[in-house]
Amino acid sequence: MSSSGADCRSGRDSKKRRRLGRDLSSPASESLRDNGAPPATRAASPPWRADDRDGHIVFELGDNFTPRYKILNKMGEGTFGRVLECWDREKREHVAIKVVRSINKYRRAAMIEIDVLNTLAKHDKGRSRCVQIRRWFDYRNHICIVFEKLGPSLFDFLKRNKYRPFPVDLVRDFGRQLLESVAYMHDLHLIHTDLKPENILLVSGDNIKVPIHKDSMHFRYLPKSSAIKLIDFGSTAFEDQDRSSIVSTRQYRAPEIILGLGWDYPCDLWSVGCILMELCSGEQLFQTHENLEHLAMMERALGPLPDHMISRASRGAEKYFKEGARLNWPEGAVSRESIRAVRKVDQFRELVFRYVDHSRESFLDLLLGLLTLDPADRFTAQDALAHPFFD
Repeated sequence: MSSSGADCRSGRDSKKRRRLGRDLSSPASESLRDNGAPPATRAASPPWRADDRDGHIVFELGDNFTPRYKILNKMGEGTFGRVLECWDREKREHVAIKVVRSINKYRRAAMIEIDVLNTLAKHDKGRSRCVQIRRWFDYRNHICIVFEKLGPSLFDFLKRNKYRPFPVDLVRDFGRQLLESVAYMHDLHLIHTDLKPENILLVSGDNIKVPIHKDSMHFRYLPKSSAIKLIDFGSTAFEDQDRSSIVSTRQYRAPEIILGLGWDYPCDLWSVGCILMELCSGEQLFQTHENLEHLAMMERALGPLPDHMISRASRGAEKYFKEGARLNWPEGAVSRESIRAVRKVDQFRELVFRYVDHSRESFLDLLLGLLTLDPADRFTAQDALAHPFFD
């Protein structure tokens, strides 16, 4: 499915993952592979069009994308390639097809994603809340992954509503489902590493129009169903693999990643905390593109970083601190605008209470457990699901 590009995408290629992804006919993926051989009754093959200079497939709406699929719409585009909405003539249903760029590193990453998707599907008993892979095939040097067709992302829904927040009871439903999906992945020893509103899709695009306030003439849209599914497993990590130093899209990146301390399951829970606050406020919790500014925002909202994390910071992160383990702020700021941006960040309690009209205390307590600076003390997915906020 689609996703906007991460601040720094992982290029992980551990021995395990190379072994899983090196062979396009590997048994792990063969059961879902479609060789695309067209029966005589299928539509004619599409005209040949060369890829663009970046390795993206070139197409026109209405093209037959292989004889089986007809292209209806472009749903999204990212670093990996393009996502097309297609009509599946054989199954007579709408599907989303992720068409990966015809470049070797993206082909390898796609085969790894297919193995992750197969792992998720193999153990799914209807509780994973992860997008379902239908099949995959190799077409004109593009790995193509066929998914069930879902609705818009939570980010797209916020954008359509001019970034007006969701009601807290809807956020509660979203949060429970997201945590169930994360718990499912962690039980399978998988770490998503790129959780964000763009990667959470509503199952249905149906919505209703409601007044913003009781007697208001202004309206907003709300989804008819709160059912969601998690997508984009291109950066998902196996527990026992070699890991890149940087993962996650910037605004959802945990402090241990910025400090170069390594990362594990807790980085997903930090991202969940950022997401829930964004759904309740309509704005990203940490609107930043620079490490020192990001750390300063964290300290202003949540308190000082633990000394033991600072003392173990990587050599590349040492520059963010003065002698005595204090953050080099505001002295190290890149601009006055950066200093002003940090000053605008409220303490977390004030921020939550500004946007949440009921369940305030329990929601605040949940978020503080998810956004604990020390990953060793952060909630697990199961801890969070057991929180009174979800009672």
